[in-house]
Amino acid sequence: MTGLSPTEIGIVEHLRRRQADMAAQVVDWAQVNSGSRNLAGLEQMHQHLAARLTEIADTVATVAPGPAETLDEAGRTVALAHGANLLARKRVACARRMILTGHMDTVFPPDHPFQTCRLIDDDRLNGPGTADMKGGLLVMIEALAALEAANAIPDFGWDVVVNADEEVSSLGSAALLRETARRCQTGMTFEPSVTVDGTLASARRGSGNFTVAVTGRSAHAGRNPLDGRNAVVAAADLAVRLDALKHEIEGLSVNVARLSGGGANNVVPDRALLSWNMRPVDLAGQQAAEQAIAQIIAQVSADHAVTIALAGSFARPPKPFDAKHQALFGLVRETGADLGLAIDWQSSGGVCDGNNIAAQNVAVVDTMGVRGGAIHTDEEFMILSSLSERAALAAITMLRIAQGRLDHVLGSAPDMAGVAHD
Repeated sequence: MTGLSPTEIGIVEHLRRRQADMAAQVVDWAQVNSGSRNLAGLEQMHQHLAARLTEIADTVATVAPGPAETLDEAGRTVALAHGANLLARKRVACARRMILTGHMDTVFPPDHPFQTCRLIDDDRLNGPGTADMKGGLLVMIEALAALEAANAIPDFGWDVVVNADEEVSSLGSAALLRETARRCQTGMTFEPSVTVDGTLASARRGSGNFTVAVTGRSAHAGRNPLDGRNAVVAAADLAVRLDALKHEIEGLSVNVARLSGGGANNVVPDRALLSWNMRPVDLAGQQAAEQAIAQIIAQVSADHAVTIALAGSFARPPKPFDAKHQALFGLVRETGADLGLAIDWQSSGGVCDGNNIAAQNVAVVDTMGVRGGAIHTDEEFMILSSLSERAALAAITMLRIAQGRLDHVLGSAPDMAGVAHD
């Protein structure tokens, strides 16, 4: 552990002693089903996390989700139900702050067969949400607990947001994330590493999820088909035009995910529903896509004489890899080297709450969670030894930020007399 101070060595050794307890804890958490729509399971996970955070935070609050809506096939606006979020705060009077985030929801609903954990080998645990991100939540809490036990950052504040809807775009927690991030200068999100060797995600695409309800006019397919207005055909035309945008807007990816509607073969369908995802590489691409969506909807509505209702938006803007982020990632790499870890990064087409945090002018590294892989499948796994490894990486990086290692990039800071230096 070359380059580590005595305080840092003590924190690392403490976390290594915690490894066995951490491994047991992640199994317990992973076997609580907390799928994004399983409100009962989310409440159970909420209570587990609140108990741990109460041990180290000054305040722990339950924050109700904000309103979120979508469309049904009839074009009616329907509410989306989300679980409650957690906000834990430490040293609320400190202006120098970090936001740390994670999500308690997973992609696996209660009726999915993937519900339990098993050891693949001595260091690989297969289980639902082990990497994404019950393991990451544990890394975050253990890192903070180690720092507080060492009294290492007495003049540095932190805010933890654990949301219940990250896997479904954080629609009910977006306002909480924005409000909390605005108080902070740096951030960490505990998504799993991009690769099993621990690679971080640097720049990220933005992401928007959209749904349209198309309303046409029903008619008999044999007697008077021309009196009908085929909603399914209009939706299909819309899908093709949207898909073509990936060739027209630089860097934009388009995934038409679902088209449904219609019924009997002898009836012109008057209802259809279309859903798609778009991922721009930058804000210019996002703005171009927004304009194109509006134009295409207007064109298809006119061409097919149908009505089209739109729901959805770009809920996560693109995350740049600017000078502030480069400095933060450089500090993570330096810390990793002192811990004997080789830290690298690469851009990612995936999105997470790091996108939302970066949009508030906060430098954030959002893959500080465990090493693992095969997320969102029943082969998901995490590397058990990465629990203490990544907790040490997060804790020492946070300590060094508190000591002012990034102040030359982030700007001047208040008095730091109480921050440990040795």
